[in-house]
Amino acid sequence: MSGFLDRAKEQARQGLAQGKQKVDEVQQNRAGTELLRKLGAAYFAERRGSGSPEATQDALNTLEAHVNAHGDAFLHD
Repeated sequence: MSGFLDRAKEQARQGLAQGKQKVDEVQQNRAGTELLRKLGAAYFAERRGSGSPEATQDALNTLEAHVNAHGDAFLHD
């Protein structure tokens, strides 16, 4: 009976770890999508004359830092 409980605990731990990893991925994808939206908004504002090239570059730099840290999976959804 002890072996069964040990296996069940290990499977529960693995499931919990996989669930946490998936939640982290979803959060990173949402953050990336939001940064991409901000870049688009900054570019649009710049093109309309109400934004600045610096704001667009800042948004691009922030997005690039996110991609370097977490990958670009959010671009493929």
